[in-house]
Amino acid sequence: MEKEFKYAEAVAELEAIVAKLRAENCDVDTLTALTRRAAELLAACRERLTATDAELQAILDSFDKPE
Repeated sequence: MEKEFKYAEAVAELEAIVAKLRAENCDVDTLTALTRRAAELLAACRERLTATDAELQAILDSFDKPE
């Protein structure tokens, strides 16, 4: 993604893509482009969630360590 990644914006875009895909007038060319963009967004969201999970786990683990 070219600009700074915002998770909420990506989810909103994915929701818009799903709505377009459900429309009965979605042609094949549009279907391909929307599916490609959705795959990019899903990969970026997965990466962000994985990084956030690791960061949160590290924070929680720091509480378990005696000082």
